[in-house]
Parts: sequence; C-alpha cells; structure tokens
Amino acid sequence: MSNKLKIAVNCRLLLPGRMEGISRYIYETTQRMVNANPKTEFHFLFDRKFDKKFIYAKNVIPVVLRPKARLPILWKFWFEWRVKNYMEKHDIDVFFSGESYLSIKSKVPTLMVTHDIAFEHFKDHLPNYQQKYLLKNSPLFHKRADHIVTVSKFTKNDIIKKYNMFPQKISVAGNASPLGFHKIPDTRKQEIRELFTDGKPFLIYLGSIHPRKNIVRLIQAFDLYKSNHKSDLKLLLIGRKAWNNSSFETAMQNVKCKNDIIHRSDIGDEVKQILASAEALVYISLFEGFGIPILEACSCEVPVICSENSAMSEVGGDAVMTVDPTNIKQISETIHTLMTNVLLQQKMKQNGLKRIAVYDWQKTADHIYFHLERLANH
Repeated sequence: MSNKLKIAVNCRLLLPGRMEGISRYIYETTQRMVNANPKTEFHFLFDRKFDKKFIYAKNVIPVVLRPKARLPILWKFWFEWRVKNYMEKHDIDVFFSGESYLSIKSKVPTLMVTHDIAFEHFKDHLPNYQQKYLLKNSPLFHKRADHIVTVSKFTKNDIIKKYNMFPQKISVAGNASPLGFHKIPDTRKQEIRELFTDGKPFLIYLGSIHPRKNIVRLIQAFDLYKSNHKSDLKLLLIGRKAWNNSSFETAMQNVKCKNDIIHRSDIGDEVKQILASAEALVYISLFEGFGIPILEACSCEVPVICSENSAMSEVGGDAVMTVDPTNIKQISETIHTLMTNVLLQQKMKQNGLKRIAVYDWQKTADHIYFHLERLANH
C-alpha cells in the first residue's frame, strides 16, 4: 500500500433523482467516509457525466469510464476492463462497491455490499436478461469479494445459506433514515392533505411500483377495508413505475374504491412532509433486504404496518405491526385495528423514535472504512 490510501469507489448508481435504496446507501456512506478521512484519496468511478453534488470534498477524484453500463454485456465490460484497468494504472489499494457487482479479474482487494438476493427467491421479478446475469454471476461475485457487508442479519444469513459462505467473511452495517424526515405541525399536515388527498386523511406507500413490492395486494386490502368500514381514508402510492406494471394498472382500475387511491411518481423532496402527514405507512413487500421507508416513517412519528417476512420485522422491531403480505384479509383488519386504536398509535410512535436510534449512517460509514483499511493493509 502507498503512503496515501487510495480507494476506488463504484459510483455508477449515483444519479440525481434516482436516490433510492442502494443509491442512497452509497451516497450516505461515501459522503461520510470522504469527510471523515481527508488524507485518503477517493477515486469515484462513474459511467456517465456526473452531478457535482456527489463530489463532496477535495480528496475526491471523479472519473468517467465509458460506456454507460446498463446491460449485461456492458456491465461485464465496465467492471472487467474499464474499472480493472483504471485501478491497475492508478495503483488503487482497495475497491469499494456499494452494490453487488465487482470485477472478478481484478487483483485489487474488494469490499462489496449486498442489500439482498431477492432474485434467488423470485425468478420472475426482474427482466429476463438481468435475472440470468445475476443468477450466473452473483455466486461468483460473492466468492471473489474479500469482504462482504450486508444491510441486515437476514441478508447475511440468506447469503450464507444460499452460497455456502463463511460467516466470518460477512459483517452487518445497516441503512439509516436520511436527513429531513421528522414530525411536522398539524396545520402543515392539513395543508399537505389539501394538496394531495382532497383534505382527507391517508395511508401511504413509499417506494417503487414493482411486483416484489406487493402493491396489488395492498390495493385489494385497502379496497376490502373501505368496503367493510365507513371511512374517508385514502391511499397515496408514491413511487416510480419500475417494471412489469400491468397487474398494478389492472388493480387500480378494477377496485371499487379507485377514486380513493392516488398514485404519484413526480414527488421531489416534498415526500418528507407527505410521509409525515400520513396516518400510517403500509409497507407489505414480499421481500426486503432492509426497508428504509420503515425508518423514515419512524422518524416522522408515523405508525408502520409491514410484512413479517425477510428483514422488515428485524428493522422495525417493536415499532411496527407485522402482517402476512399474502393475506389480504389480515392486512385489511390490521389497518382497521390501527386506525381505531389511538393508544396503539401513540405507543408505536414512541417505539419508532427509539428504533431509529439503533441505526446510524456514521456508524455504517465507519464500519465500511474500517474494513476497507484492513483489506488495503493486508
């Protein structure tokens, strides 16, 4: 290792307006590592023109390595040739990839973050080309990585079981709630309702519109709730359409209460105040490696209903109500229970504030940097 530690960082997912899950994790951790370690040289590797807001300090060297890597053949070319050659040419000490892709051929010590391996469990929730690539290469990537960080104990155990990994090779450093999510005054809540739900109270879903997110059952459960109970409650779905949305479109048209369900994908930073104005977050995904919206809701003192499976109950702890995400009747009844029990709502809000203290971006960034430095020294 040279006198100055040189870390190359896979930054191809740092795109303005697309700061979801994995991108958010990379952004929050790299920003803190850069600022906490001014003597370390960070080489940020992008696959297209970058936004200057991602160049956090003078110790960041931004590099654009073409082409834009968004298809399997280009992924392979980008990581195995462009990234590999750049790291060799510039004597990089260690490579940090905040997503589950890396260069197999490179001899540079590599730390990789795995958020989930959902594609191993749901074979039809990704485009076919992407599914095939991941099923073939993910076991190789995990074998090649010198150290793996996962965002939850669930994901760690899932990898160990699926890929027959040594537990010592994997450590856990979770997400945290991004800045700006907090409780807002009741007067502002009502203003938000006037803007988005005709002044009515609402449940909220936050995330991409994707089959794995189980939005169709959420719509059906809400429809059942509205049929069984007299309520002016609305359902606000916030997120971009990610892939294979035909069943979502059909569900939106076929339910009786379609006028009470609103989908918006054009929300910017205002999402923080919209979430804080909700009666509850309903996040009943079929599978999550973590589930950041759970912590975002807890930060806003908004109760959460989430799935009992994968990592969601681990993240939410005693601050959430859990349901079987395939049981529409149970989801509907849980919504009713929460909406009619003020004491339960207050308890969940208090527990939520305690829950967010468990997760901290700085701790996660420090954890990653510790292992990067350890790999470089070896």
